[in-house]
Amino acid sequence: MATPAMIPDRRLFGPGPSNPYPEATAGLGLPLLGHLDPAFLAIMDETCAMLRTVWGTDNARTLPLSATGSAGMEAAFVNTVGAGDVAVIAVNGLFGERMCDVAARCGAQVVRVDHEWGQPIDPQRVAEAHPSPKVIAAVHAETSTGVRSDIAALGALKGDALLITDAVTSIAGIELRADDWGVDVGYAGTQKCLGVAPGLAPFTINDRAFERRIEHPQSWYLDLGLLGGYVGEASQKHGGRTYHHTAPTAMVVSLHAALQRILAEGLDTVWARHAEAGELLQDGLQKLGLELFAAQGYRLPELTTVKVPDGVDSAAVRRELLDRYDIEIGAGAGAYASTVWRIGLMGHNARPDAALLILAALADILGR
Repeated sequence: MATPAMIPDRRLFGPGPSNPYPEATAGLGLPLLGHLDPAFLAIMDETCAMLRTVWGTDNARTLPLSATGSAGMEAAFVNTVGAGDVAVIAVNGLFGERMCDVAARCGAQVVRVDHEWGQPIDPQRVAEAHPSPKVIAAVHAETSTGVRSDIAALGALKGDALLITDAVTSIAGIELRADDWGVDVGYAGTQKCLGVAPGLAPFTINDRAFERRIEHPQSWYLDLGLLGGYVGEASQKHGGRTYHHTAPTAMVVSLHAALQRILAEGLDTVWARHAEAGELLQDGLQKLGLELFAAQGYRLPELTTVKVPDGVDSAAVRRELLDRYDIEIGAGAGAYASTVWRIGLMGHNARPDAALLILAALADILGR
């Protein structure tokens, strides 16, 4: 059996998971509740309400899906596209590519709009890729490259299409305003800037998208029509809840605690804290002589991508950070797996002391 001695105390400075907020960790240790207990349902309703705030939406159907962010992606597509539907998808990294795969498995006709990795998407080019798509999809904060794209501009150009947005790395880290930006369907994950362990996918869908959904999607578990009877819209009806699945109640309580902590600090303040930590890290990396990967002006403060210096063994540096300092950073993705490092300062780790710690550790290892 696992013992405390087997679990090292790591500083998780990779692309996720991040170290959770202390409040989220404490939430996991509270007494376990049943998923239909009135006390838990009250917590679920409050959690959904707080998720509306961090999403920047009034959508009734805003809920924590009982699965990771990847299931959020799948839920977005299985509920909106079927055989023959046109899905225009912006690709500027690994998770745009994954969107294409998921949409194709739903039978959609995928119109892929490729961009150079490390660059933001071109909203005009994406919007003009097809005259009448059912959905347009893009990643707000591309986890594989550390790049932010302009979702508001894409939302203004979407026309009649539904706009699907991946906010896994952006939610509670940088500005996110789903309603103002025209986002119809959005999904995220708990393990990054929300500062909670992996396991839930904060999800939102507006009335416009819900009315145009696939009524009997290929996934029973991720059918938003069925899920709506348990969370989100159910709290606004008098007919009570309908059983759908056994929700991970401890995870929802943990998310509830983290959201309370974030909103007590204030979203604007949380965004500013991420910006400050990211700027300190990126300035420090460049002072060490390292070159940043993502395009200037579009770099995520919460996830920095940096080029591995010539002649340096990327894996060896990451291994020494882990062994010597208990610090985890991430390798690059795809073709950049051995030539880029990904360094996350997300959620509880978005602080100056965390930025200075990773800078000092890297300087020591690279100096030797």
